[in-house]
Amino acid sequence: MEQMRRLLIKNAKALVGTFPVGAQRAAGAAMAQLPMIEDGWLLAEDGRISGLGSMSNFPGITDWSDLTVIDATGRYVLPGWCDPHTHTVFAAPREEEFVDKIKGLSYQDIAARGGGILNSAMKLRAMSEDDLFAQAKSRLEEMMRQGTVAVEIKSGYGLTLESELKMLRVAHRLKEALPLQIKTTLLAAHALPPEFKEDRAAYIDLICNEMIPQVAGEKLADFVDVFCETNYFTALEMERVLEAGAKHGLPGKVHVNQFTSIGAIQAAVKHKALSVDHLEVMEETDLDALVGSNVMPTLLPSCSFFLRIPYAPARQVIDRGLPVALASDHNPGSTPSGNLNLVLSLACIQLRLLPEEAITALTLNAAAAMLVEDDLGSLAIGKRASLLITREIPSLAYLPYAFGADHLDTVLIDGKPVRSGEVLR
Repeated sequence: MEQMRRLLIKNAKALVGTFPVGAQRAAGAAMAQLPMIEDGWLLAEDGRISGLGSMSNFPGITDWSDLTVIDATGRYVLPGWCDPHTHTVFAAPREEEFVDKIKGLSYQDIAARGGGILNSAMKLRAMSEDDLFAQAKSRLEEMMRQGTVAVEIKSGYGLTLESELKMLRVAHRLKEALPLQIKTTLLAAHALPPEFKEDRAAYIDLICNEMIPQVAGEKLADFVDVFCETNYFTALEMERVLEAGAKHGLPGKVHVNQFTSIGAIQAAVKHKALSVDHLEVMEETDLDALVGSNVMPTLLPSCSFFLRIPYAPARQVIDRGLPVALASDHNPGSTPSGNLNLVLSLACIQLRLLPEEAITALTLNAAAAMLVEDDLGSLAIGKRASLLITREIPSLAYLPYAFGADHLDTVLIDGKPVRSGEVLR
C-alpha cells in the first residue's frame, strides 16, 4: 500500500505517549507519568502528525478527499518503538555457540577460544556486501513488522578498515531501501583483531587516525562506540576513541559495565557521550557519575536473558532521578532477536519497570538515545506518523503482561502501513 497523504485514526481507546511538543526525555519518577488521551483521534498529513485530541473535542472533517480513516475502537495508539543499540548487519548466526553455552561455557570462555566477536569478524570479512545487505534487510523487515520504526546499527564485525567500511556502506544502503529511520555507529573497537594481538596501541591508532577520519569524511557514521570491558578495551583506550570521534563530530555511544566496572562510565561522562549501554554491573560510584550528566543509560535486558548474566539495576538508576532507555542489542552472539515487544516484557518482569516506565524507555528515551527525538518517540504535532495500533486489549499493562503473544494489529511508518491488520482491511 502506498503512503496515505492524509490519515485519520479515530475512537482510539487511548493515544499513548502524548508528551508536550519539545519534550525530549523523561527521567526518574517522571518516567511513570506517561501522558495519554482517552477516546482519542489523530490526524496525519504527508507522513507527519498534524492534529490529535479527544473525540469529545473532535473538530470534524470538511475535506474527506484523499483521506484514509482507521477506526481504532478498543485499541491503543502508541509511538513506534525505537531501538538505539543493535548489531543487525552480520554475516551468520552463531547457534553452535548457543549450544556451547548450554553445555556450560561462558561468553568469555567462548571468546578465548576464537569464538564470539572474532568468529563473526572472520565470517563477515568473507561475505559480499550484497549478501550482507540482503540478510540485514530481512532482519529489519521483521523488526518493522514487530513495531520498530527507528534503529541504530553498529559496525564492529569487520575489525579492518575495509570490512568496517563495508558494514557501514550496507547500513547506508538499508537506509535508502527501507522506510524506518536508521542511525549508524562505527564500533571498530569491538574486539582486538588477531593481527594486532601483540600491538594493541597500533590498532587504536588505526581507529583514531584512519578509520574515524575516513568514516566521518564519507558521512558513513553518526556515532562512535567502544566495547570498554575487561579483556577488550580499557577506559583510557575508550577515551582516545571518544576524543577522536568528537574531533570529527561523532558523539560516543559506548558499551560499558557489562561484566565489570573499570571506570568506563566516569570516562564516558567526562567525554560527554550520548549514551552508556549495558550497565549490568553497577557500583555506587558509577551511579554517582551519571547523576547530573546528560548521558542516557541504555539497558539491554534480552542480552541478560540470553546470556544468563545479571540484569541492569534499572530501579536504582531511576531512583537516582535518571532516565532509562531500552534497546534490543540484536546480534548473533548474545541477543539473536530484535523483538522490542519481548524487551518490553523483560523490562517489567526482570528490571521491575512499571509498564508506563518501560513504554517511555522504548519510545521517548530510546529516541533521545539515538538523536531522533525531534521526529519520533511521542505522539506530538509535527512528529513523524510512525505509530503502533494494538489489537483489542484490556489495558496498557496487558502489553508486557501477556508476554510472547502478538498484541500489534497495525504498524505505520511515516503514515505508510508496514503491517496492515484488521483495522485497515
